[in-house]
Amino acid sequence: LLSQFDPDNTGYISTEKFRSLLQRHGSELDPHKLEVLLALADSNSEGRICYQDFVNLMSNKRSNSFRQAILQGNRRLCSKALLEETGLSLSQRLIRHVAYETLPREIDRKWYYDSYTCCPPPWFMITITIVAFFLYNGVVLDRFVLQVSHPLYLKNALLYHPQLRAQAWRYLTYIFMHAGIEHLGLNVVLQLLVGVPLEMVHGAARISFVYVAGVVAGSLAVSVADMRAPVVGSSGGVYALVSAHLANIVMNWSGMKCQFKLLRMAVALICMSFEFGRAVWLRFHPSAYPPCPHPSFMAHLGGVMVGITLGVIILRNYEQRLQDQTLWWIFLSIYVIFVLFAVFWNIFAYSLLDLKLPPPP
Repeated sequence: LLSQFDPDNTGYISTEKFRSLLQRHGSELDPHKLEVLLALADSNSEGRICYQDFVNLMSNKRSNSFRQAILQGNRRLCSKALLEETGLSLSQRLIRHVAYETLPREIDRKWYYDSYTCCPPPWFMITITIVAFFLYNGVVLDRFVLQVSHPLYLKNALLYHPQLRAQAWRYLTYIFMHAGIEHLGLNVVLQLLVGVPLEMVHGAARISFVYVAGVVAGSLAVSVADMRAPVVGSSGGVYALVSAHLANIVMNWSGMKCQFKLLRMAVALICMSFEFGRAVWLRFHPSAYPPCPHPSFMAHLGGVMVGITLGVIILRNYEQRLQDQTLWWIFLSIYVIFVLFAVFWNIFAYSLLDLKLPPPP
C-alpha cells in the first residue's frame, strides 16, 4: 500500500503523505498500533518515514531507529493511558498490571499489552521453583529442606563444598538445596513475585541469563572471598533479579506507575535484608557439629552485583538488541573477566595459600 507513495522505491515516504495514509486507512488498524504510528509521524524530525519501520510495527517488531524516533521529541499520543481503559477481562487486567509493574514508558506498556500472547508462558521461573525446590527436595530426598545443623547435610551431590570445587556442576546445582524452611520460603516468594512478571515481559532468555549469571557469580564469590565455606540456596539468582528490578524502578522513578511503589520497594528490601542478615548470623554462629561449617552469605552479594550491572541493562532495554548497547558489552566483559579470575583463583590460590579446609563430606 505504501508503494504508491514511494514511486522511486527509496524505502521512505514523506511525513505528510504518511499522515494522509493513516487518516484514510486508520479505521482498519488496531487503535494502539494507530497511536504508535501517529506518534512516529509526530516525532520524526527528518520529514520522512521508513517503510521498514511500518512493516516492523505491523509484524510486532521494532528496530532501534523506530524506537528512537518514537522517544525523540514531544509525542502527541491520541488516546488515553492504558491504565484508564475499562471493560477488560481478568487476563487483560493481569497483563496490564504486569506492564505497569515492570515498564517505565507508556508507549512500551501499550506495545507489550498489545503483543503479549502468553506463548510461551513464563516457564523458566516456574520450572526452577517447582521442579528444583519442591520435586527434588520433597520426592528424591524425602524432605523439603536440608537442616544445616545436622552433620550429614554436606553429604549431598548438589551443594558447593570447597573440597569438591573441581566438580564444576556444584557451582550451579547448589541452588537446589536450602538451609531451612525459612530460607526456602523467602527465596520462593521473591522468585515468583518478581521473577515471573519479569519473564512475562522480557522473555525466558534474558531472565534466565540474569538468574544463571547471578547463581554462578554467587558461588564464585564464595570461592574467592569465603574460601572455607560451602554454599546452598538460590539467593544468588534471586538477588540478581530483585536487585535489577529495584534498580530499574529507582532509575526510572517518574515513569514507573506501579501502585505503592515506595511501599513495595521497602517490603522487598526488608525481606532481602532479613534473609541476608540471617545468612550472616548463620555463617558465624558456632556449628553444633564442628568442623562441619555453616553456608556462606557471599552468594547474596555476588547476585546483587550481577543485578545492578548486567541485570539493569537487560531490564532497561526492553525489546532492544543488547549487542547494540555499549554499556552491555562493558558489563559483560567485566563479568567474564571476573569469572576467568575466579576460575584461576580456584585452580591456584587454594594450594598457594595453604588453607586449612573442612574435611570432605
